[in-house]
Amino acid sequence: MLATKIVSNGIKYSTLPKSYVRPALERPKLSEVANCETVPVIDLDCEDETLIIQQIGDACRDYGFFQVINHGVSEEIMEKMLKVADEFFHLPLEEKMKLYSEDPFKTIRLSTSSNVKKETVHNWRDYLRLHCYPLEKYASEWPSNPSTFKEIVSKYCIQIRNLGARLQEDISKSLGLEKDCIKNILGEQGQHMAINYYPPCPEPELTFGLPAHADPNALSILLQDTQVAGLQVLKDGKWLAVKPLPNALTINIGDQLQGLSNGKYRSIWHRAVVNADKARISVASFLCPSNDAVISAPKELTIDGSPAIYRDYTYAEYYKKFWGRSLDQEHCLELFKN
Repeated sequence: MLATKIVSNGIKYSTLPKSYVRPALERPKLSEVANCETVPVIDLDCEDETLIIQQIGDACRDYGFFQVINHGVSEEIMEKMLKVADEFFHLPLEEKMKLYSEDPFKTIRLSTSSNVKKETVHNWRDYLRLHCYPLEKYASEWPSNPSTFKEIVSKYCIQIRNLGARLQEDISKSLGLEKDCIKNILGEQGQHMAINYYPPCPEPELTFGLPAHADPNALSILLQDTQVAGLQVLKDGKWLAVKPLPNALTINIGDQLQGLSNGKYRSIWHRAVVNADKARISVASFLCPSNDAVISAPKELTIDGSPAIYRDYTYAEYYKKFWGRSLDQEHCLELFKN
């Protein structure tokens, strides 16, 4: 029974199990996907701060995502993070299944797909979900196997949080706000992580690792295996494949920054496809508003007569609605429009 709950269960499938097969109109149509040749790449070590702010603003408005280089997260810790993630997913099934749960509100859980209880078709993905901040509260719950897991993931989390704080300041300034404006609205931010494992898939054209969705949080920071691409973004009505650059991190604007920016910045629709020959690993880190943070566009963004697009709401209210739906339903922000 356990072997059917996650995809990384040691079974070699020659055809895709029926519960993963998408209806014909909902398949990824991989032959129609072009490469995204214009991915914004921002050098955070550039001496021209004004240029960085402008590039970030342009990317948030026109794309909803960008890649950053010279971002302050060490190459060594990124390599170790991907390696220990791979080691975890190659543990014996019985060891991994100790962490299995279908409750999306648990602070640590191994699961598969996205919202197993709500979905009619599952996704070809397993993931380990971790709460990461404050570290002293959560890290003791993390796996002790592999033996280096807690140490490596803790170091990675700290560096990612520092990067996220810097990016939020830059995003705030790119909107014409004080650098601490976003931070003050979001409150004491939570930090979560999804360590994703997409095993080789016998029929990748029939399913997704993750279907199209927008992230419910404020900011997402994605570390990817550069050898196996899988991220695709929706740009001007077309799906485009994003090739990760070596030592780069991919930044996604989440729903809360779209709401906070009064729709000026885009929470990008994106998806993950799978590979017939190779497994893919990615590590997604999410910065999330405090539960009682009230998401509301600052007055500076409505002072020119632009009405507030979204009503005020708390992040706890938003998060509850998000997890009460299937991942690929309409944009959850639509439920909060004025």
